[in-house]
Amino acid sequence: MSLVRRSGVFDPFADFWNPFDGVFRSLVPSVASSDRETAAFASARIDWKETPEAHVFKADLPGVKKEEVKVEVEDGNVLVISGERSKEKEDKNDKWHRVERSSGKFTRRFRLPENAKVDQVKAGLENGVLTVTVPKAEEKKPEVKAIEISG
Repeated sequence: MSLVRRSGVFDPFADFWNPFDGVFRSLVPSVASSDRETAAFASARIDWKETPEAHVFKADLPGVKKEEVKVEVEDGNVLVISGERSKEKEDKNDKWHRVERSSGKFTRRFRLPENAKVDQVKAGLENGVLTVTVPKAEEKKPEVKAIEISG
């Protein structure tokens, strides 16, 4: 029986016995015990918005230190945000009643558009929110040349 909530969505039936609990894990070995604990954090939620000046990515990473996060650009235009939230130390005398906070590694990749200035990416972590700003190149307006009509 699993008492761990796997999403941030309220589920009034989360604490009820699930007859299929364990069936999925036996069919898919990669979702076994320790991987289950990291599954919720492995797909860190990230918002991506585009402003007239930049592409802005925001990730909620509560409890993660800036030393535990990497922001990189690979293959010229792929933004990679990765890191790891350490698991809390357990004492043998502790009795856990509920475990909802996740830990583990995460990696997210975003293919940036051609107008991204990948050499000017900036990142900051404040109050558990990672903000990555990728400036945009100015849009080149098409040059219009008037053609004189003869006749």
